[in-house]
Amino acid sequence: MTGTLIALIVILAVVGLIVVAVIGIYNALVRLRNQVDNAWSQIDVQLKRRHDLIPNLVETTKGYQKHERETFEAITKARSAAMGAKTVAEAGQAEGQLTAALSRFMMVMENYPDLKANQNFLALQEELASTENKIAFARQNYNDQVLFYNNRIQMFPSNVVAGMFAFTKRDFFEVGTAAEREAPKVSFA
Repeated sequence: MTGTLIALIVILAVVGLIVVAVIGIYNALVRLRNQVDNAWSQIDVQLKRRHDLIPNLVETTKGYQKHERETFEAITKARSAAMGAKTVAEAGQAEGQLTAALSRFMMVMENYPDLKANQNFLALQEELASTENKIAFARQNYNDQVLFYNNRIQMFPSNVVAGMFAFTKRDFFEVGTAAEREAPKVSFA
């Protein structure tokens, strides 16, 4: 009877350790998934700030350039697409197009010396530049969190627990082309 009791205690101890390990891995995966979600929300905050700045920037410049309607329409269209993006991949593509539209917009603005001296425009320009830097930092943080999370759900033994509880791989926040990777030029020297 004592040999059976010892074997039962050993089996229960091993099962208990496995349960504790699964719980620990599960909790770590949940923490990482939540960090990814939080990092995405930080990007979302900065993108919203950027989207809110664009109409003010366009309105400030409209009086200076009546014939640049195509540029305004491109920005408005790109902004709408970016605001309507549902997935990380869609957001990356739409934000890249918005960045390219803003770049073209800023290049056109260089043709208007009076506008370059306008205090409202200069303040909006500075705020946009600051926002672009914050977006870049938030993207980097998000991609770092996705890397940690994806590594964890793909590496043994956590991949077993991830599979059991349907933890899925997350997409990196990427832009498509080299032109889209560049922040819009906002310097009027």
